[in-house]
Amino acid sequence: MSTGGQFSFDAVVLAGGRAARMGGVAKPALTVAGHSLLARTVAAARAAGASRVIVAGPAVAGVEDVRWVREVPSFGGPVAGVAAALAQSTAPWAMILPADLIDPERAVAALTGQIPHADGACLVDDGGRTQWLTAIIRTAALRRRVAELGAGVRDAPARALHEGWDIALRPTAVAATDDVDTWDHLGEARRRFGARKEKTMSERTLPPEALEEWGRALRERFGLAEEDLPIGLILDLARDVANGVARPAAPFSAYVAGLVAGRAGGSPEQVRDAVAAITTLAEGWDGR
Repeated sequence: MSTGGQFSFDAVVLAGGRAARMGGVAKPALTVAGHSLLARTVAAARAAGASRVIVAGPAVAGVEDVRWVREVPSFGGPVAGVAAALAQSTAPWAMILPADLIDPERAVAALTGQIPHADGACLVDDGGRTQWLTAIIRTAALRRRVAELGAGVRDAPARALHEGWDIALRPTAVAATDDVDTWDHLGEARRRFGARKEKTMSERTLPPEALEEWGRALRERFGLAEEDLPIGLILDLARDVANGVARPAAPFSAYVAGLVAGRAGGSPEQVRDAVAAITTLAEGWDGR
């Protein structure tokens, strides 16, 4: 299969990171608009014409018709993930994509909009930074580079895949390469794409300014600092539990998050860790 009749490619989706900035949560399984980040990226690649989709990372529920591989060793870095995926690739081009793109359709469109230049193309974000892991590269060139690196693929910098090649750098529109690195990023992605599909709360809602006023009243009443009341994080937790378990489970899950975080010391980081653990549990909940 090819993109617009131009060239044939396989998609290599990198999903094996540690998500250290998000407390080690299984980031590719986090949902936006009712679908996991990984599923959204896989769907974008498939819709663009990928001959096959190869995912380097742990399996995620609901993601089907892909080939799963693991980097050696686990958490060996993105270059090791690409190396593992190449064993399953047969197309002349390989599209490399992170699993946590906020808008994978836009990134894929930027990569497939024209025939790749020479050895390939990488996207450049709106800040001028080259996104080495959002790229389309000639598969034969990738195989040669992986062979050159040998055991050095482990923890190799992403640019090691492309150094010395004739790579086109493609500037992109705002947000084409944005990814989910923090809980704030995830909240922003859900606000952009998930408002209609993930709405589960009562129809009686507060406008943002009224919600902020209520939060301010709570902080003043109980002597809380602003970081002690992460409104967006709490609302995201409530929505995820309502979607994954049941609506009545949302308020007491928020209570449990506060209880667990309080027992651990009550810092903002401990709150985020507790929320992440409950969110992961809710996303995999099957009513058992």
